[in-house]
Amino acid sequence: MEITEHIAALHDTGVRLAAAAAEAGPDAPVPTCPGWSVRDLLGHLGGVHRWAAAHVARARTEPFTGEETAGFFAAPDGDGLLDWFREGHAALVGTLKGADPDVECWTFLRAPSPLAFWARRQAHETAIHLADAAAAAGDGPPRFTPAFAADGVDELFGGFLPRRRGRLVADPPVSLAVRATDHPTAWTIRVEPERRAVTPGAQEADCVVSGPAAELYLLLWNRAGADGLDVRGDRDVLTLWRERASITWS
Repeated sequence: MEITEHIAALHDTGVRLAAAAAEAGPDAPVPTCPGWSVRDLLGHLGGVHRWAAAHVARARTEPFTGEETAGFFAAPDGDGLLDWFREGHAALVGTLKGADPDVECWTFLRAPSPLAFWARRQAHETAIHLADAAAAAGDGPPRFTPAFAADGVDELFGGFLPRRRGRLVADPPVSLAVRATDHPTAWTIRVEPERRAVTPGAQEADCVVSGPAAELYLLLWNRAGADGLDVRGDRDVLTLWRERASITWS
C-alpha cells in the first residue's frame, strides 16, 4: 500500500473509532482488552497519536524520554476526553499529509522511509483499536478491505515478530501457515526456542489457517477467534499464539 492509502485508512478508522466510543460510553468495558474501559482506550490511542505525530512534526531522530512520552498521554478527565481524542487524531492525519516525504525521524520497524513507517503503523494501530471500540459498543467486527487487512498481517509478521524480544517461543519448535483466500498473500512462521522466523508463502506447517484477510487480521492481532476460518493441523499452535503473541509498539 502507498503512504496516501495508509493515511486515508488512518483517517477513516479514527473517525469510526470515535463514533463507536461515543456509542459505547467512556465507562463501557472493552472485552478485547481485559481490564480496560473505553476511557482507557481513548487515553491510550490519543496519546499514541500525539506521540507519533511529534516524531514526524519535529523530525525527532531519537525516541522521546519517558517523561516526554508521558506528556503526550495527559488525557483530560470528564466529558472532554472524546474531543481530545478527535483533536489528536486529526492532528496526526494532518501532520502525515503535510510532511516532507524525505523527513528523517526515529522509527522502530523497517520501512521504505520514516513517513511510510509512521503512516502504516498508525493506520494499523488505529484499525486494531477500532475493533476494540466496536466490541465495547456491542457491534460486530469492523470491516476492512482485503488489501488493508493483508497489509496489517504483513506488518505483524514482517515487522514485529522477527524482533528479538517477545514471549512467543516454543521448544520444540512449531510452525503456523496463514493463507488469505481473498488476497494473493500467505505467510509461514516458525516459532523456535529463542526467536521467530517468518517466510512468505503458505508452506508445510503444524497448523494451517485459511480465510478472508480481514478475519485473519483480527485473529492474529488477538481480536477474534478462529470460528469460520479453515483450521487444519494442530490447534494447540493457535492456543500458543493467543497466550503468548503480545505486541509492543516501541
